[in-house]
Amino acid sequence: MLKFLLVVLLVAVATYLAVRALQRRGGMPQTPAKPAPRPRPKPVAPDDDEDFLRDLDRKRLQDDDPEPPQNS
Repeated sequence: MLKFLLVVLLVAVATYLAVRALQRRGGMPQTPAKPAPRPRPKPVAPDDDEDFLRDLDRKRLQDDDPEPPQNS
């Protein structure tokens, strides 16, 4: 049993060293590093949009104004 484990260990070490040697020579392509994920743009809700809020204020002020008297 000990001989079997020794053979497995030697095969593992030989495989590791062979792969490292191939990588140094450029025989095997190295996996490229993943680029950092881009942060997603935060969606603008209507209550955060300045134009929307300004338009709401304008509509509210127009609704609050009393109607001008009509001359008949």
